Amino acid sequence: MRIKPGITDKMARIGFNSMAFFTVGILVVIISIICIKGVSHVNLEFIFTSPEDMGRHGGIFPSIMGTVLLALLSIVFATPLGLGTAIFLTEYTKESTFTKIIRFGVESLAGIPSIIYGLFGFIFFVIKLGMGWSLLSGVLTMTIMILPTIIRTSEEAIKAVPRNLRIVSYSLGATRWETVTKIVLTAATPGILTGIMLSVGRVVGETAAVIFTMGSSLRLPTSLMDSGRTMAVHFYILAREGISMEKAYATALILVLSITIINILAYYIMNKVVSKYS
Repeated sequence: MRIKPGITDKMARIGFNSMAFFTVGILVVIISIICIKGVSHVNLEFIFTSPEDMGRHGGIFPSIMGTVLLALLSIVFATPLGLGTAIFLTEYTKESTFTKIIRFGVESLAGIPSIIYGLFGFIFFVIKLGMGWSLLSGVLTMTIMILPTIIRTSEEAIKAVPRNLRIVSYSLGATRWETVTKIVLTAATPGILTGIMLSVGRVVGETAAVIFTMGSSLRLPTSLMDSGRTMAVHFYILAREGISMEKAYATALILVLSITIINILAYYIMNKVVSKYS
């Protein structure tokens, strides 16, 4: 017996809505638990002071700065490399065995577990190059880790730019470089920013690779060769070793709020860019 199209459509709508609400519900539950258990321990002293007694007392200011420095420097290093690779693959070369090898390598890097990146960074940067547990070791490891995300999202964003824009630009006498930088990249900016924000989120939330390379020092890193810890690492250590669950939840709350603020700023910038060139 054939089901009527209207009933099928209604069942599909109900099913998809249920999936969407279930996904959002999980997010709401997680954030609610973190807020309920952590909000009472968050104050200005917690944010702007250093930890004491292994994190049982004091704040998380060094961890906040460690997170900011690690994410910022990783993006500064990875964005030119990733964006340059994406431009090369889409605008400056034709599909060939060489480009297929590059894409296969990028996809393989994207599938490697973060602990493997941490082990590589520990062996190569920390030991082989003698950088030790330092901010620089962590930054270089994170740069390699987020490169696939930036390359793939930037490549897809550039591919989505209509070919007619390129043709019109060339017909007006623009060079390939002018077309890429002033036309293609401008139109692809929202997609590129999305990849960068996803990469920031991965760096901010990473623990294993950071512990292996940047270390877990409680002090504030004042140079690239200093060790430090991020908020994610601080939260992990506090919770895993049972040092202070109250401080752990408070750290998690600050971490969630930081990621939320980053996403809001990213969407604001993307909307500004889209409205400017639309």
